Amino acid sequence: MSIGIASSHGKSHIHSAGKRLWASDQNVFLESMAEACKAVIDYVGEDNIVYINVANRLSVDCDCDSNPAEPQMTDIGIFASTDPVAIDQTCVDAVYNSPDSGKSALIQRIESRNGIHTVIHAESLGLGSREYVIIHV
Repeated sequence: MSIGIASSHGKSHIHSAGKRLWASDQNVFLESMAEACKAVIDYVGEDNIVYINVANRLSVDCDCDSNPAEPQMTDIGIFASTDPVAIDQTCVDAVYNSPDSGKSALIQRIESRNGIHTVIHAESLGLGSREYVIIHV
């Protein structure tokens, strides 16, 4: 949500963690994304947001990449929650638990960039919980 809802100036602010240049520390950038999410929630109000993650065509590259790598993993589902931390943790867990052999590239990318750190930091900011219960609809 933090990157997706941000203006181009906001995206630069998030990527640079509020500095003039892009953040050289990956964890600082990841924390900046969680903090931007908190800013949106604080502004809109947590009771006014429902989160929907559509986990399809999962590529190792960000959707902002103009020439992303082709997805190697099949679709794993659509997730909905009122808890932004729980929904993101659920999606990460769904990747790890998928029987799809294409998941290895995505897992390598997540781990090489400490991708779970955003979810951990978001939880520490009080945005939600990494614990969840899946209800199949």
